[in-house]
Amino acid sequence: MNSTDQSSIHTTTEAGNIAKALRSLYFTRVAFSVLWIILVGTVARTNTSAAAVLFILYPAWDVIATFLDIRANAATAVKTPQYVNAVISILTTIAVIIALQTGIPETLMVFGVWASLTGLMQLVLGLRRRKLMEGQWPMIISGAQSMLAGGFIIATAHTAKEGIVSLIGYSAFGAFYFLLAAVRLSKTIKNESVAA
Repeated sequence: MNSTDQSSIHTTTEAGNIAKALRSLYFTRVAFSVLWIILVGTVARTNTSAAAVLFILYPAWDVIATFLDIRANAATAVKTPQYVNAVISILTTIAVIIALQTGIPETLMVFGVWASLTGLMQLVLGLRRRKLMEGQWPMIISGAQSMLAGGFIIATAHTAKEGIVSLIGYSAFGAFYFLLAAVRLSKTIKNESVAA
């Protein structure tokens, strides 16, 4: 076996391993979002303390998920978009804690800014990953839509009920796109297994 063949096998195996790790992470993100939506739609409507915890938990979970995403990638991959996203989500978690002292509209405005910024990072990351593996178009579309959703959340923030519905919708669409990406990555994993 020549060095070119060995390099090809290594690249194929590496892409397959990354795809498997990302698929698991995406399914986990879907599960978290679905649970979060259910809790916000039920418990948070009547319990202010629970709502506050859920609002803080959402961007905090994104920090954890982003670091899991970083760990799933090849050592040689450029991870700047993920690190920027992690910083944005850390700052958002802090900003949500502060905004909750003022009120729900201000908190929703923080979420709107966060959705737009993380959407941009997701769009950039999806475009970069497309060169390595298939199955990134849901992430690209999701990133673009997240940027638009951020503006909509801000626009509806001053009517708390509408703003929360917008936030739930944003989370639901995010879960849907992560589910699509996870399913699409299954095809990449299958193709990599055949190629190996």
